[in-house]
Amino acid sequence: MKEIRFHGRGGQGAVTASEFLARAAFAEENDVQSFPMYGVERRGAPVTAFTRVDSKAVRNKAQIHEPDIVIVMDMALLDAVDVTDGLKPDGKVILNTEKAPEEVDLGVDNPKYTVDASSIAVEHRLGSEVAPIVNTAILGAVVRATGLVKIETLVDVVRKNAPAKKEENAKATEQAYEEVRGEDLE
Repeated sequence: MKEIRFHGRGGQGAVTASEFLARAAFAEENDVQSFPMYGVERRGAPVTAFTRVDSKAVRNKAQIHEPDIVIVMDMALLDAVDVTDGLKPDGKVILNTEKAPEEVDLGVDNPKYTVDASSIAVEHRLGSEVAPIVNTAILGAVVRATGLVKIETLVDVVRKNAPAKKEENAKATEQAYEEVRGEDLE
């Protein structure tokens, strides 16, 4: 089983990203689970969302405390949340930042992947410059860094399920897939 934890802020699309990843994994004949955990329910407040993917039935309904993959949609959260808490020793971290992976110190030796999902979202007019909606862009990076699902499957899910700007969201997903950086990526 792969357990994924998304860290974002209200309005960035963390819950939708979790759902889209689960839909793509389900389309590839996996059992899935996707659910959010809200604190204060308002735009800008920290949001955590969870996704489980397995070839067998997913029965665990608890929060994910030991993720295989952590996704950070807003680097400012690093000052407020221990995003690597419980991260498995072989777990991966995907971060929305313009920095290279080696420039980000999370206090762990886990593989890090970075993509400037905010700039990609702004380029495709997803949200605004002040509040970009980075969910579909970050998912492209997640798929490339983890191989969890095929990019074609994810793009199809985004095109079918994005509530607005379907083509722009699909293009953001594809662009982030190409632009994500990590030491083990070509």
